[in-house]
Amino acid sequence: MVQLIGNLTRDVELRQTESGTAVCTLGVAVNEKRKDGTEDVVFVDVTLWERQAEVAAEYLGKGSPVYIEGRLKLDKWQTKEGEARQMLTVTGRRMQMLGSKQQQQTAVQELQQPAEAWPQTDNPF
Repeated sequence: MVQLIGNLTRDVELRQTESGTAVCTLGVAVNEKRKDGTEDVVFVDVTLWERQAEVAAEYLGKGSPVYIEGRLKLDKWQTKEGEARQMLTVTGRRMQMLGSKQQQQTAVQELQQPAEAWPQTDNPF
């Protein structure tokens, strides 16, 4: 389980799988401040499914602060040149908006409902 707090790096684009399941990928920038005053930024791609994807698309935009709980996923592929590539992403299980109280109150009921079943084989990519 991983936990992230950061800001969206781009607007949310909602897509549908062939079977009609809602899915979106968020770009999240996570800042880490060090004791010496320097700051590092880590960029993480997060995939949300079903109702959480729909809520994210409706209420979040570039720059929105967000809290994500999820699991790590290692994606592997080969380039056209045959080079092996891999990327670590997060599959979100819980998302909470950290913006204004008005935004939170509008969607809090929808966000507190955990997903019943996470798609295991219905990969839209």
